[in-house]
Amino acid sequence: MVNTDEPWPDSDAAWVRVLKIQTKLHQWATDDSNRRFDDLYNLVSDPAFLVIAWERVRGNRGARSAGVDGVKPRSIVFGVEALLSGLRAELKDRTFRPLPVREHMIPKANGKLRRLGIATVRDRVVQASLKLVLEPIFEAEFRPCSYGFRPKRRAQDAIAEIHQFTSRSYEWILECDITACLDVSSHCSYC
Repeated sequence: MVNTDEPWPDSDAAWVRVLKIQTKLHQWATDDSNRRFDDLYNLVSDPAFLVIAWERVRGNRGARSAGVDGVKPRSIVFGVEALLSGLRAELKDRTFRPLPVREHMIPKANGKLRRLGIATVRDRVVQASLKLVLEPIFEAEFRPCSYGFRPKRRAQDAIAEIHQFTSRSYEWILECDITACLDVSSHCSYC
């Protein structure tokens, strides 16, 4: 059952439930690429998804940064269940509204600045829950050679695969976005 008024699951029970649902979502998406997924919003507010989303938000490096509300995820020790219950109620009532992000400018090596938007704790938890729901569906459509913004894949893996194929005399057409790749000319000895 989804979204019952049962007590909040502990971490282990939440992981089991989330993985079970993610497996079903992925299998359904794999079986039928035209499948229509209804009522995913209900999963975003599921207690198990919110518990795992909170753990991810609290456990990542960004947990030391506060959004416009001034609250850092690492500073929340007590009241986690109240936070998640409030979020769940707002999601179920469809009254949840994200707040603006706190903007921070990060200097780059070439002297330019890069914008970083820091969301509030509540917004991060909802985003993480949404990612837990959507990721297995979209992953079913990606090809194995796709590396952009995917779990357990990074740009270095794509470069390693390109190197492997090109060093074995394969001829490939590669599509990639190198917009900021050559911002710093020290990367390139022939520039």
